[in-house]
Amino acid sequence: MIRLPILALILLLLSGCNNISDKQIIENQKKIEASPYEPKEYVEITHPEWSKNATIYEVNIRQYTPEGTFKAFESHLPRLKAMGIDILWIMPIHPIGIKNRKGTLGSYYAVKDYYGVNPELGTMADFKALVDKAHEMGMYLIIDWVANHSSWDNELVSRHPEWYSKSPDGKFEPTPWYDWEDSIEFDYNQPGLRQYMTDAMKFWVDKTNIDGFRCDVAGFVPIDFWENTRSELDKIKPVFLLAEWESRDLHKKAFDMTYSWSLWNRMHAVTTKGENMNGLIEYLAHDVNSFPKNGYRMTFTDNHDKNSWEGTPYTNFGKGLEASIVLAATVNGMPLVYSGQEAGMNRSLARFEKDSIQWKDHPFAHIYTRLFTLKHTNQALWNGKYGGEMIRIFNDKPQQVLSFSREKNSDRVITLVNYSKNPVTVVLNSEYQKGNYTELFSEETYLLKGNDTLSFKPWEYHVLVQQKN
Repeated sequence: MIRLPILALILLLLSGCNNISDKQIIENQKKIEASPYEPKEYVEITHPEWSKNATIYEVNIRQYTPEGTFKAFESHLPRLKAMGIDILWIMPIHPIGIKNRKGTLGSYYAVKDYYGVNPELGTMADFKALVDKAHEMGMYLIIDWVANHSSWDNELVSRHPEWYSKSPDGKFEPTPWYDWEDSIEFDYNQPGLRQYMTDAMKFWVDKTNIDGFRCDVAGFVPIDFWENTRSELDKIKPVFLLAEWESRDLHKKAFDMTYSWSLWNRMHAVTTKGENMNGLIEYLAHDVNSFPKNGYRMTFTDNHDKNSWEGTPYTNFGKGLEASIVLAATVNGMPLVYSGQEAGMNRSLARFEKDSIQWKDHPFAHIYTRLFTLKHTNQALWNGKYGGEMIRIFNDKPQQVLSFSREKNSDRVITLVNYSKNPVTVVLNSEYQKGNYTELFSEETYLLKGNDTLSFKPWEYHVLVQQKN
């Protein structure tokens, strides 16, 4: 039985209707087969050049210092620069609503004025000075943007009540399903709201020279709004947009980066919930095979939401915390550090009250510094298409040891993690990774010959960096 290619079969059927000769069909088929295949990248936006090997840090201004101000935080910039931080994400800086406020100080995410600065944090001049100082030091600064909802006493409530969603009896209401009683939800079917929100975001880029936004609950806002706003912002300067969401669709024309909630969940499941490695392996497989090659994923062991509502990194990852930090910094993605993590902060910060971080020297700062220095200089760990794809290294203990390689141009990094509470001796099928390596933290040398046996203590990890000739 002769099996024709689908396209040829379609052309053959069409020939019966259009009197196309067999010779013409064959010639058309040859032309199709001879045409080079040029795949089109799913991600259509252009990332800012500086983001290709960047790291990110979430700044909780209120809790960062006893003063809780932009000026006080500014003194920490040299330390963060030395640790290897590139992008400073500042939690919302706008005035906070008073009506239905939570706690004494309220939630940053109940915005009263999209064009104003929360006086508790400082003045507009103070904020501009922080942006300028970050830029002078070679860092970039984005601010949190709350587009889905506002406080009950935002001026828009009285000026444009039609811009808000309503309950069936026509009253303002909080965002359904969540306990966000201090805010009310916008209706993005209103063209005027879309224009207002776009103009407000343009204002901050144009007037303060910030480098972009972290967009709160981005999936609650229509994608076409974000896509249009991105194009408008890029006319002012190349911006960086981070979505608090996990969806490949947001990467196409709007966002540089989305959250990798899934990686956090998978690591948490293995380290403290006693689950096997299958879910984590599945995440990595999906990341390689189904996620846009040039989409950035933000990887983390903590952020303000996890810290406020789900415990600390210590409770969420237990004795596997260091291994999880290393894993999150070497898989495909951009690693995040939350305020205080580098100081080993082991408590949840109060969300609506003053609760200053206690700063101290801690080994985590050294771990982050080593990892981020490597990320800056080794192309294997760069972001999106600029970095190396994760290639699984098979081993004989797949339910204990996670092993993979990343390679780009002449750079190669191998991550080996005993992601279990038991010691293990493992044999790596490292035939394609032969060579001399230096371990990132111990600086010991390793020679991989292709069928290598290594021993690990519980939760021990190695990051092997290939030596160059």
